[in-house]
Amino acid sequence: MHEEIYIAGIGGQGTLSMGQMLALAATSENKEVSYVPFYGPEKRGGFANCGVTISDHPISSPIISEPSVLVVMNNLSLKNYEDSVIPGGIIILNSSMVDLGVKRSDVRVISIQASEEAEQLGDVRVTNSIILGALIELTGVVSAGAVEQSLEQILPARNLDMIPINLKALERGSELARNYKKAWSNLS
Repeated sequence: MHEEIYIAGIGGQGTLSMGQMLALAATSENKEVSYVPFYGPEKRGGFANCGVTISDHPISSPIISEPSVLVVMNNLSLKNYEDSVIPGGIIILNSSMVDLGVKRSDVRVISIQASEEAEQLGDVRVTNSIILGALIELTGVVSAGAVEQSLEQILPARNLDMIPINLKALERGSELARNYKKAWSNLS
């Protein structure tokens, strides 16, 4: 197993937290991991991207130029990174924030209105957990249990009360992704 995941958005959307949770979860499962954040000087609103490579074998480079999975949290990220995904790869869109369509036909696309789903759960701040739940369901790169355990390490002490709603968000993302997996398997 070797997955190169690029998560792209803007500051405040939880893109870096998603990457950190994935990296911690993979480490707890004794996998090889590389996590590289990229962000602008702005506290909120500037670009915030990260690359996470998870593998059963040593990772030769932490730099991801052709991800197998691309998570897109805003329109600019889709424009900038759509072409980098390997053929047969997966693009996960937060369609609450991305109104552009994927132009490629050689990738699998999952479009989730994650912000609206998070609002229905009670807090828009768990949007990233919905997307992350979908990612782990689609790829199986780490277990849901390992991601759940990483929440306690990622969330600041003042937000530990957010763990239950984050767990619900992870499960909701997983549920939504299962529908796509069924549709994809019917196409094969």
